[in-house]
Amino acid sequence: MSVLADAPGECCIKTLQHSGTPLGTIETIAGVETYISPPQTLGHHKKILLFFADVFGPLYINSKLLQDYFASYDYLVLGLDYFEGDPVHVHTGEADFNVREWIQPKKIRADQLVPEWIDAVKETFGTYDTKYTAVGYCFGAPYVMDLVATDWLAAGAFAHPAFLSEDHFRKAKQPIFISCAEIDHTFSLEARRKAEDILVRIKTPYHIQVFGSTEHGFAVRANNKDRLSRWAKEQSADAILRWFNEFSAFENSE
Repeated sequence: MSVLADAPGECCIKTLQHSGTPLGTIETIAGVETYISPPQTLGHHKKILLFFADVFGPLYINSKLLQDYFASYDYLVLGLDYFEGDPVHVHTGEADFNVREWIQPKKIRADQLVPEWIDAVKETFGTYDTKYTAVGYCFGAPYVMDLVATDWLAAGAFAHPAFLSEDHFRKAKQPIFISCAEIDHTFSLEARRKAEDILVRIKTPYHIQVFGSTEHGFAVRANNKDRLSRWAKEQSADAILRWFNEFSAFENSE
């Protein structure tokens, strides 16, 4: 199994904290704290967006604000805290902290939590006509790709991924959107092109965007004081939203 996106490293734990007032709530689903950002209007048809966070988790302010952005366009957004209260920034300032050692047990635990959480979300919030989408950042990307391999997801998206293999792309059935940084040691230019070659070969609908001069983490932890960095972050979120809108639209909806 050839690795395309490596495990998170030092580039994944740098952040610039954003400011704003989160609009969602934190509730427990399948025994896991979950950030829930409700849609502005609840129509007859629900659209649910599953949010798989980077190593800072869905309860980090940047992630909350991003989830609220998607929710403002009539998605019910849910982000599970698969780090169970122990995201990477809890360890900021620890001289001997090793992200590679921290992340291995987190990945094993998240792999256990995600399937049960998804089942609970579908049972609690889903209806016969619900459209599901999923977005993942870094650590969260493989969970999106697992869902893209199913029949029930409308579309998936990820940005600056980790933990991806060629098999993730070979198994892709549903439309996938890929948002990339030019400078990304986790998902290199060569790996990105291999992933695209696979998607072309299997004829899965896809779109790839690449932002020049950006680094891994830009879609969540961009420097908002830098015009181009902020623009790339906003364009990534907007493009992902429009991708989801395309594939989760209801025919004959009012």
